[in-house]
Amino acid sequence: MTPTRNDAEQAVRTLLNYLEGTENADREGLDKTPARVIDAWDEIFAGYGMNAGDILEATFNAEGYNGIVLLRDIEFTSTCEHHLLPFRGRAHVAYIPVERIVGISKLARIVELHARKLQNQERITKGVADDLERELRPLGAAVIFEASHGCMQCRGVAKQQAVMTTSAMRGVFFDKQEARAELMQLIQQPPL
Repeated sequence: MTPTRNDAEQAVRTLLNYLEGTENADREGLDKTPARVIDAWDEIFAGYGMNAGDILEATFNAEGYNGIVLLRDIEFTSTCEHHLLPFRGRAHVAYIPVERIVGISKLARIVELHARKLQNQERITKGVADDLERELRPLGAAVIFEASHGCMQCRGVAKQQAVMTTSAMRGVFFDKQEARAELMQLIQQPPL
């Protein structure tokens, strides 16, 4: 049986009592916290209600364009499924069209679909690449995520500057060194 919103709020109340070492989650300042937490989680984890096919269904004729299409520096925040702490950074999403292109906002939305779920960075990277490959059928797809992880910054080894990079290369980006090199050159261009 799927838990109700009331069940979820009660679970938050239980956690608050645990943290405070009391049964005082109804005190002023905390009394509305369970509802606020569930409202926030509904927004933070909205990716569970999204579908890649819906996001990438509106395509346009590529009109013979066969170069790299790259949207870089897409900011994202996701939540580590191991500690329920945020990780944030930027994603670079690229593809080489065969016949169809997609609006650039759709590339950012596909990142959001995956970021707004409980995740690990490897899965989010692979998921975006899988969706591009399945929905656009490009000559190649490339996805690179760079992120700082809250679980590394505020607990455990407490490394503030550590950045994790993951990549998924498909088609010509996997097979051809020249395509990967051109992509990396485009990603490393200075910002506007």
